[in-house]
Amino acid sequence: MNPIGKPVVLTANFKKLGLLGGVGLVCFFIFQLLIPSLSNPSPESLMNAKVISKQEAVIHALDFARSELGYTESQPEKPVVTYQAETDLYGYLSREKLVQEYDRTWKKNYPYETFRVDLPDSSAKGKLQIHVDLSTGKVVSFKRITSSTNYTQADVSTDEQARSRLVRVAEGDMTLEAKEQAAAIWIKRFGFKPSELKLATTEGEGGLKYTVDGKKIGASVLTLAFTFEDGDVRSFTQSFSAPSSYTDYVKKQTYWANWMTYAGYALFSFVLGVLAIVYASLTRRHTSFVRGIILSIVYFIASIAGTMNMLPLLQAEAGSKGMLVFLMVFQVGVTFFMAVALYFSLVGGDGLMRQVGLNAWPRAKEPGYGLYVLRSMYVGYLWAFILLGVQSILFFVLERTFNTFSTTDATQSPYNMAYPWLLPIMAWMAGIGEETVYRLFGIPMVKKIVKNTFVACLITTLIWALGHTLYPIYPVISRPIELTFLGLLFSFVFLRYGFIAAMFSHVIFDSILMGLSVISLGDTVNVSAGLFWILLPAIVGYIIYWFSPKKPNRIMFEPMKKEEPYSTTPPPEGQL
Repeated sequence: MNPIGKPVVLTANFKKLGLLGGVGLVCFFIFQLLIPSLSNPSPESLMNAKVISKQEAVIHALDFARSELGYTESQPEKPVVTYQAETDLYGYLSREKLVQEYDRTWKKNYPYETFRVDLPDSSAKGKLQIHVDLSTGKVVSFKRITSSTNYTQADVSTDEQARSRLVRVAEGDMTLEAKEQAAAIWIKRFGFKPSELKLATTEGEGGLKYTVDGKKIGASVLTLAFTFEDGDVRSFTQSFSAPSSYTDYVKKQTYWANWMTYAGYALFSFVLGVLAIVYASLTRRHTSFVRGIILSIVYFIASIAGTMNMLPLLQAEAGSKGMLVFLMVFQVGVTFFMAVALYFSLVGGDGLMRQVGLNAWPRAKEPGYGLYVLRSMYVGYLWAFILLGVQSILFFVLERTFNTFSTTDATQSPYNMAYPWLLPIMAWMAGIGEETVYRLFGIPMVKKIVKNTFVACLITTLIWALGHTLYPIYPVISRPIELTFLGLLFSFVFLRYGFIAAMFSHVIFDSILMGLSVISLGDTVNVSAGLFWILLPAIVGYIIYWFSPKKPNRIMFEPMKKEEPYSTTPPPEGQL
């Protein structure tokens, strides 16, 4: 990091960083790509698997709806297709190391991932939801959604008892025998024999459930589930149900994840946002209120683009056009306020650093700025490789010490995006936003209170880490542990090389992970796009370098100085 008044120069031991980066890439390949693919493959790792298109999914769903459900819409307007996954089932299989066994024995007939096709049904003032196998297009379940208030509330209720009560109300006075008679038709159509079914519902309970003899994996049993309305079958599903011991465990973990996210991350991040406004004002003579505008705009555009890219999922979950409009307006409003908070964090963080004589974020007009950005980009790539290796080792260790496992998250799947190739734009939102709030502003601000650089880094890192506990990784403490290590390394990059290098390293780190996710989709467009996003930080770095108004010379590297070891000893008062 450059002292104020000194030339803008970034020195680094690129030979050492290159060696460590190479080791990081090897560790990433072994621990995060090779070993997981051999022992417990992700359901979204489909590079070698055939996946039907969404258009094909619609065709299969329409054929079933017309032949089996009496669907009469000749040309349904814009069916919505979304990727869905049996989160609890896959999580249970992942924890018990049963994924490969399930894939061999049951996945062909009872997939844990599907395309859900929503077909508008004007005759019933509702829609049909039909799930088709992601690979074959075979229909595996269906649901009729009508204008019935009871069932609309039941579909969105998160309380199991409330949902069951609403289902019973919607079913009216149907007896258990009447339910069985209505379900018998569908049992036969889907190829089951009554002799292999065991009734799991008693008189007075909502819905109807059967378990299937002989079809079991671990403690998970194949279950057929029906709901009813107006004396007829409203929905049918066939899936292996996760045991209650697992679902109860997930509920407890989710409870603590919510506490950590809202009480630990959201609250303290809000405090940081308020303090950013305060310190932007207090340090205004050391900085400029023009500086944060461009990055704030880039952040806002990237965030809005990411939100718009999730439109298919939002359409499917909103339920109505009015709710969809509300969700979109709400999200745009939230994003705008976050961009404003980011702007003040940029101004306040720059002011705090310059107040103590440190130039953590050089200005474009400073001599040597272009070369400084170029070298920051190099440092960013090498540190991203190192961080990928560290993360991979941490995952490996956590899996064997905390029994860490993960499950699916349909909301993060490229299949649920209007343009899957646009997914990595979120890397820019994360890299700019998080490095600004928790490093550029957070570290010097907290340092004013605790008087210790390492403690300041640790506190801001913990706040940042707690914001990732709602990811479907269990136990939920796993991600804060992992990200505490990574956050401290990001903090080191910031303190040693400056804000631009830290931002590049974060953007590149996320771009590689998201880019590989896009590449895994396999087609030419997505493979090309994935590679483009991985290379985009380099393109940006070179563009800034070549068009920088003041370049001292175009040498690639100056003579390298030996890097000083990182010390956690607090610097003299008033410095970082």
